[in-house]
Amino acid sequence: MTEETHLENPDRRNLMINASIGAAALTAAMSAQPVLAAATSQWDKTFAKSDRVDHGKVSFTNRYGITLVGDLYMPKDRGAGTLPALAVAGPFGAVKEQASGLYAQIMAERGFVALAFDGSYTGESGGMPRYVASPDINSEDVMAAVDFLGLHNAVDRDRIGVIGVCGWGGLALNAVAADKRVKAVAVTSMYDMSRVNARGYYDAMTEEQRLALLTRLSLQRWEDAASNEAPALAGGLPDTLDGIDDPVISMYWQYYKTSRGYHPRSLNSNGGWNITSAISFMNMPQLTYIHEISPRPTLIIAGSEAHSRYFSEDAYAAAAEPKELVIIEGADHVDLYDRVDIIPFDRLEAFFTDHLA
Repeated sequence: MTEETHLENPDRRNLMINASIGAAALTAAMSAQPVLAAATSQWDKTFAKSDRVDHGKVSFTNRYGITLVGDLYMPKDRGAGTLPALAVAGPFGAVKEQASGLYAQIMAERGFVALAFDGSYTGESGGMPRYVASPDINSEDVMAAVDFLGLHNAVDRDRIGVIGVCGWGGLALNAVAADKRVKAVAVTSMYDMSRVNARGYYDAMTEEQRLALLTRLSLQRWEDAASNEAPALAGGLPDTLDGIDDPVISMYWQYYKTSRGYHPRSLNSNGGWNITSAISFMNMPQLTYIHEISPRPTLIIAGSEAHSRYFSEDAYAAAAEPKELVIIEGADHVDLYDRVDIIPFDRLEAFFTDHLA
């Protein structure tokens, strides 16, 4: 299969570089305590409930003893046999009530058992302190979701795949490289969170800037350790776009801060990650072994206008066959969160139907 290419607009490139690391993790949450799984009749998603799918709240524990909470979507007309299943996560700093839940519900409509879940320290999942991230623990979260699906009586454990969106796309690729139980992986609007934190957008961060950032984050650890309060948050998207001309911030704002995608538990919709979360990503490249996904197939989907497109193209180049890169013409990064008229669900269905056979 061949990779598609494009000519990048230099002005757009400069705007993305100036956005810097902050736009890669424009995020936070509203409370210091997780709200764990509980039976509820309230539909609290950012998308409409499908009458073709059964939905239920579930919880499971990862290898570090952290309770993860998910929404399990199953086809109503599923019969008595077992079905292929998908673990779905992302975007980075979002919650399962947003894009991952939408993906899971639509894939359930198409015949899959699909689990959308909150990563450790975020959303309804457990873990303290709140609002931290880790390439290791979050990759483990994906594997724990596979644990759960493989033990479910409706699932054929030999037919499990993974979908990752945005930063959880990179985490999904990292997890699947190691977890040989997963038969196929697809990612959309993929971010390599290790790379963007360690090098900045388009790898533009200088050694001096990296040293200064790591020094600031290291000193912040003393501030957090000396405080009786929760660790300081980095701050998130602005409340309004007044005076904002950065296209990346505007793009994220249009999803996370409006009725389109706002959710009260979403870090990206509210106040920001723990400031020091970037440290672990800066020192642990997460896609080192992407080639070890092979001989299992990888599908990488990106928008032609996405500022993050280069992550997908570089991941595609580093992956081994079988692999496919699909570029959605005219789409930006966030369009692949919820634009059901643009997200190639037919292609996702065909990919997983073929490779989870």
